[in-house]
Amino acid sequence: MSAQLRTPGPSPRIVIIGGGPTGLGAANRLEELGHTDWVLLEGADTFGGLASSVLDDQGFTWDLGGHVLFSHYEYFDNLTSGLLGDAWLEHVREAWVRMRSRWVPYPFQNNIWRLPEDDLVACLHGLVALTQQGPQPPPKTFDDWITQSFGQGIADVFMRPYNFKVWAYEPREMNVAWMGDRVATVDLPRVLENLVRQRDDVAWGPNATFRFPASGGTGAIWTALANRLPAERMLAGHAVTGVDPESKVVTCANGETFAYDYLISTMPLDVLVQRLTPDLGIGHLHQQFRWSSSHIVGIGIEGDVPDDLATKCWMYFPEDNAPFYRATVFSNYSPANVAKPGQQWSLMCEVAESIRKPVEHASIVDETRRGLVATGLVDDDHEIVSEWNTFLPHGYPTPFVGRDALLDQIEPVLRAKGVFTRGRFGAWKYEVSNQDHSLMQGVECVDHLLSGTPELTFFDPIAANGR
Repeated sequence: MSAQLRTPGPSPRIVIIGGGPTGLGAANRLEELGHTDWVLLEGADTFGGLASSVLDDQGFTWDLGGHVLFSHYEYFDNLTSGLLGDAWLEHVREAWVRMRSRWVPYPFQNNIWRLPEDDLVACLHGLVALTQQGPQPPPKTFDDWITQSFGQGIADVFMRPYNFKVWAYEPREMNVAWMGDRVATVDLPRVLENLVRQRDDVAWGPNATFRFPASGGTGAIWTALANRLPAERMLAGHAVTGVDPESKVVTCANGETFAYDYLISTMPLDVLVQRLTPDLGIGHLHQQFRWSSSHIVGIGIEGDVPDDLATKCWMYFPEDNAPFYRATVFSNYSPANVAKPGQQWSLMCEVAESIRKPVEHASIVDETRRGLVATGLVDDDHEIVSEWNTFLPHGYPTPFVGRDALLDQIEPVLRAKGVFTRGRFGAWKYEVSNQDHSLMQGVECVDHLLSGTPELTFFDPIAANGR
């Protein structure tokens, strides 16, 4: 298919790069509105992007990370409910921290009574010191926010080591714009009451309940959405290698070109600015982006899930006795996630990598297996029947110090040329990068292009998360 230069009119030609939740949300919205002059280009052979699922050779299903479905949007709820009908499973979140050879319920700071005595005393000293200090300047970094919110004890015992493992960057390198409802703060009277009563406190958070597909993993949602869209406009195997923002032409690796009036790009923003020709004076800015890559390791095990994991959803690991920062009892999400339901169980582990935190790729599965034993999740006598892993070069967009200023340099330049960069890595806004946020960025971008309505999620994450 050859590109032809177009004159923008009342029915603009829209090209979408990427078939993950954002791109699929945009395409579906175009169809809902009766706008048929669009095409979606996906580099992979299937749709779903980072929300895809994989069936391994042993019959185990794996997600590309620990995804759960909860929402800030009625539109998203209605759409996803209709995609799978009754094929949903409802779960009550049960999240835990595994450290010091014991379980601490999430959020950690509400349940420090479970810690060993020395750690507990350090955490309490830090919390008491917070009550004695005067007014503090606004935090400039995530590390500032941690110490001002939790005190030195909780910062040293849990927050700093865990956040380095999950982000692969030190908290001092991160900004404070991303947190919103993602990090629980401290209620000291509540913490002390929990200590006296030795009471677990697990109610905090926006995802206290969540739902999961009965089969097919998280990817089943996005496969269903892709399947309802016109096949002739859904072009898999079309990796984009170049974008000409002046001529408004996209070039794919297979040589095909596509003209557009508006381009909705969900490819990583650092990659997009390198593929612009001409580069609009922003190509060099790709060097300033920071992100973490993800290793996802799946371990399938014969037999029944151990009693202490039978109701757990996911667990956090701040210590260095395991390479992973999070492990999910994935078989608890759906019996269909294992090859032989009722006879097997599975753990899905996540390891972060960055320029600050290198990972030895060749040994990551072995290190993960050893970490599962060291943390007590798996015994030496457990029979492992499946080992699966994958590497995601772009796993999570880091909300690094200077991020917002960098985005303010790039986004308006692209928008002025009809290029709208949205989605987890297109927007580079971790605070609105869940599946609901991502799909709605695509929907709201289409509504803006066709009717001029504001893009709430992209431009006002605080309002979007306050729903």
